[in-house]
Amino acid sequence: MARLCRLRSMVREGCVSVAKGTHLERGFTLLEMMVALAVFSLAALALIRLQAVSIGTTANLGERQIAHIVAHNLMVDAQTVPGPLAMGDSKGEAENAGRQWRWEQKVAATDADDIVRVDIQVTARGGGGSPAVLTFLRAQQ
Repeated sequence: MARLCRLRSMVREGCVSVAKGTHLERGFTLLEMMVALAVFSLAALALIRLQAVSIGTTANLGERQIAHIVAHNLMVDAQTVPGPLAMGDSKGEAENAGRQWRWEQKVAATDADDIVRVDIQVTARGGGGSPAVLTFLRAQQ
């Protein structure tokens, strides 16, 4: 710093000549500032996009959680029905958390004669998000 001050005073006094284009002061040029601002802008836009994706994922996760609750409720219903379950596919709607949910249930035989496999798939009535799928085994009585 002291050398720079001495050099400035020598230039002012005419003791030292400075070639044209030589910079005695340190700082950023306009071009450097514009490039830095462009890089910062791209980083900020990427963070904003990441936040939007995160919010969308959180909303979808909440919907899937409720769909899993509906699937578990249907499983309890299927487990507690007296008598054997009807083989094949069935569809219906259920209400939970103030929303309508569509469900599909498939009952299929297994290698064991007295056990069936039950697949339940639940989606929101309006569609959109990924379905909640639950599979379990039940004894036929």
